[in-house]
Amino acid sequence: MYIFNMISLLGGLAMFLYGMRTMSGSLKEGSSGALKIAMERVTNNPIKAFFLGLAVTAIIQSSTATIVITSGLVAAGVISLHQSLGIIIGANVGTTVTGQIIRLLDVNSDSVAWLEVFKPSTLAPVALIIGIILIMFCKFKNHENIGTIAIGFGVLFSGLLNMTAAVSVFSENGMLSSLFTNLGNNRILGYLIGAGVAFVLQSSSATIGILQAFSLSGGLTFKAVYVVIVGVYLGDCVTTAIVCSIGAKPDSKRVGIVNILYNLSKTLVVLVVVAILHGFGVLDGLWDKTITSGGIADTNTAFNLGCAILLMPLVSVFENMSRKIVHDEEVKPSKYSELIDGLNPVFFSTPALAFRSCYNALNTMLDLSIQGINKAIDLFT
Repeated sequence: MYIFNMISLLGGLAMFLYGMRTMSGSLKEGSSGALKIAMERVTNNPIKAFFLGLAVTAIIQSSTATIVITSGLVAAGVISLHQSLGIIIGANVGTTVTGQIIRLLDVNSDSVAWLEVFKPSTLAPVALIIGIILIMFCKFKNHENIGTIAIGFGVLFSGLLNMTAAVSVFSENGMLSSLFTNLGNNRILGYLIGAGVAFVLQSSSATIGILQAFSLSGGLTFKAVYVVIVGVYLGDCVTTAIVCSIGAKPDSKRVGIVNILYNLSKTLVVLVVVAILHGFGVLDGLWDKTITSGGIADTNTAFNLGCAILLMPLVSVFENMSRKIVHDEEVKPSKYSELIDGLNPVFFSTPALAFRSCYNALNTMLDLSIQGINKAIDLFT
């Protein structure tokens, strides 16, 4: 019997992940140009960079995507590594917005009828209907992209509803309660599970969303959940660092390293602060209390926002540590170095020099192309 519930649970998880990926992908596709321009204009003010990273991640629903875009801009020399630090911290806070959306699972319309509109059981079909109408019957600019976003939103909530329905069966026989009780008693295991799931799914938002779906079973407590949430931070940032390091320049790799250093520091801060507060009895009323979907979202947001405020002054320390971990590459001089340096965007302010540099580069490319064609003809002959 339980095998069919497990299939239903995994099917709901698949729908949830697909909906999140569809929504995130369409949001990135529809706004990447404007977001890139905004990120290119970031100043040396880390506070402005922080809010930019937060806003971009809240819009595209992916901290990994934001940090990878930042890594690319650093590699291209558009922004410096120092300028990217505030964006990285802001991206980690911005990723909590998804959890705040998913907390709609907690909406109770029993007392107020109009709240029925905000329940996932209503939002899911409404979003799907709007999405398919936009895709099939509308012809304005970006209608398919907006429709796909709506479809992704609807599929995401449909998957959540499937998961919660399956989870309720497991909660009735006490399986989930015993599982999360063990996690609460073994914090290292909870931490590793959070990190492992986030690494496999490549998304902290998805992992937190799954936790929120499980919370509806009523078997999750704060002491079992907070270590899983902290573990998620490590698993997600490792994935980001790997993506940033593939074929990248040193400064681009350092963006991923800074993200790991920041998240490790965030983990340490949360674990130490929670242990101290629990030791002084501040968390006694919350420790063994059942936590809801909204409670998980608020806990995640509080952890990220609090750590951002505490660790923002240490961004220069993270930058220096990343430079010690990732060393500069030896640049071998090229006979075309001066030619390439002449294509620097700083010459945009002096068009005559910029055009001359382009003309020289094009002439050199033409000569090299002719040489390549002649060699190819010789080999063919």
